[in-house]
Amino acid sequence: MIRRPHHLPAWALLGALLGASGTAWSRPAEAHRAPALCTSSREPALAARLSQDIATVLKGRKGTVSVAVHDPARGLRCRLADTLAYDSASIAKVLIMQAVLGRAEELGRAPTRLEARRLKAMITRSDNTAATELWEGLSRARLNRVLREAGAQGTVLGHRNYWGLTRTTARDQLALLAAVSRRSEALSLMGQVVRSQAWGVTAGAPRRVKVHLKNGWLPRATHAWRVHSVGIVRPTAAPTGTGTGTDTGTGTASPAVDYRIVLLSHDNPTMRYGVRTLESVAHVVHRRLSGGAAARGYTPPENISEIPDGSAPAEVPGRGDPGGPAWPEASGPAAIRGAAPPSRTARARRRAPRRRRSMPSG
Repeated sequence: MIRRPHHLPAWALLGALLGASGTAWSRPAEAHRAPALCTSSREPALAARLSQDIATVLKGRKGTVSVAVHDPARGLRCRLADTLAYDSASIAKVLIMQAVLGRAEELGRAPTRLEARRLKAMITRSDNTAATELWEGLSRARLNRVLREAGAQGTVLGHRNYWGLTRTTARDQLALLAAVSRRSEALSLMGQVVRSQAWGVTAGAPRRVKVHLKNGWLPRATHAWRVHSVGIVRPTAAPTGTGTGTDTGTGTASPAVDYRIVLLSHDNPTMRYGVRTLESVAHVVHRRLSGGAAARGYTPPENISEIPDGSAPAEVPGRGDPGGPAWPEASGPAAIRGAAPPSRTARARRRAPRRRRSMPSG
């Protein structure tokens, strides 16, 4: 993994990564050289064009961007800084969902009504209270097992209830999406994300496909805005759990559309800026892999709020840099609920003996 200086533009990161692999790239003006970000065992020409497209849209963009795409039918993969670690923000909720659904399956039952209600709130509206309640009911062993079984080897869980500070990579998120794509309940939830949060990987998707997604958006004391978007693209007419093809209007399904896309970023000056960067990449991916005229353009700036997703505080007291050492693990009654630990004053109050209340006279 190549480490880059703070606030190096996305195109410069791209150049550094390609330079390390021997690809000619010295300055932004050379973006037309079509670096091999994407490869395909079946359609190498398509992979080369998509590589060029991604390089072009990232040219001159600020921030740090990681891209991971997998189209199994075409044997196509795209990788850009896909092992770089990011604070996950609200995309950690995909892991929580996978763990809850997996536990229910192991127990031979459907999710309980309470679990189902919390899952829906957590995924479709990005509800943090629901996420914390589900997280608290999962052991770290189970969460780590879900990651291990998916092949997500570089993800480190957030400590205590800092699920939004789970450190993850684009490569791991792509692996997790592969596991999630086999659960119809998960796809159904990710297909119902409220419109105000349905930006990112949906941009440029034609009407004939459905994008099942989850986003994360969080500014912190370092690396400015994290803006992430992950999604599974399937035909709208195909059964949710199959992804067999696209309805052509004649009742015949044609194989093609079934791919996964992960876009992670930080060092964005604003949320709007980060969303535009990710949507620029999403546009070219959909154009090459889904074809046809795009049904959805860029999300209008006025529809993008600069309010964080609330998945973690701006800075964890006593922790310093978000990528630094985590808080020590807590258990039992001492475990802390919610996004932030209690203040020193609150802890002191809990330790202090209670004063006996005087009974009213008469």
